[in-house]
Amino acid sequence: MPLDEDLAAFLELVQKSVICGETTPMHLLTPEKARLDYDLSTQILDVSGPAVASVTEISILCRDGGLINARLYKPIEFAQVTVPRPVLLYFHGGGYCIGGLESHDSLCRSLAALTPCYVLNVAYRLAPEYRFPMAVQDAQDAYRWVVSTGAEYSLDPSRLAVGGDSVGGTLATGLTITAREEMWAQPVCQILLYPCTSAWQDTESHRRFAQGYLLEEKTLQWMFMNYLRDKPDRTDWRFAPLQTDNLCNLAPAFLLLAEFDPLLDEGIEYADKMKAAGVSTRVKIYPGMIHDFARLGNIVNEAHQVRKDIADVLASTFYSN
Repeated sequence: MPLDEDLAAFLELVQKSVICGETTPMHLLTPEKARLDYDLSTQILDVSGPAVASVTEISILCRDGGLINARLYKPIEFAQVTVPRPVLLYFHGGGYCIGGLESHDSLCRSLAALTPCYVLNVAYRLAPEYRFPMAVQDAQDAYRWVVSTGAEYSLDPSRLAVGGDSVGGTLATGLTITAREEMWAQPVCQILLYPCTSAWQDTESHRRFAQGYLLEEKTLQWMFMNYLRDKPDRTDWRFAPLQTDNLCNLAPAFLLLAEFDPLLDEGIEYADKMKAAGVSTRVKIYPGMIHDFARLGNIVNEAHQVRKDIADVLASTFYSN
């Protein structure tokens, strides 16, 4: 399919803004300014999230003594319920450098309301202040927090799913590998929304969509340059899950990919590798869509559809019995 008409018009405006000097490309910004711009753009590009019963701000103690912030969304259906209920542990995208609780508030609210389930939105620490593997370790510590402490918030660790978009998807699927290696309980499923999986950005989709499709090659490399410490980090499976030799015995996976996304090919390759390893894997490619479209609710209806699709998978997983 061709690029969605509304997205094409939006991307044309973005390009004109850059050409006219009204907008500075992200790779030329400081991380601090990039974060501010990203959060501000969310207020314009995304819809407000639906109502939930409550939103609780949580601090999670990490292995190094640091604290990370998280936001727990409780759906209206659980308002009067105290027994443990299922939870999605969610990690935001942003190339390990930008994004956080505010940029993904609407998405997390929607998933909590539509499923329904608790959603824990985790603000792992960002680069370049905190480089690889800090985000990975923060994700692991958040997972262990849910398992050990979640019952205090009526979270059911036996019905724990992991998910995320872009590098958040990388963190989510990495958790399933860690859980297997450390003999932790596997999550019940992994929700991977256009995840980063490859060490090298050299696929056909990276070449085709290197410029003009929101996530540009220079931006992606700027993010990875800020996050990675040295060359060996790039081929570490915790950064590039395709590098792992063993994808057996992982939680069932649902990959949601965009047709005009540089990450499309590596997402398909990762899905194929999981299938070959015997992992139950579903893939849906959204025609005419670009990277990060799930957060463009004021531009495309597919932003609402992808949230519903994720919620449907979560509901069937959490409530199948």
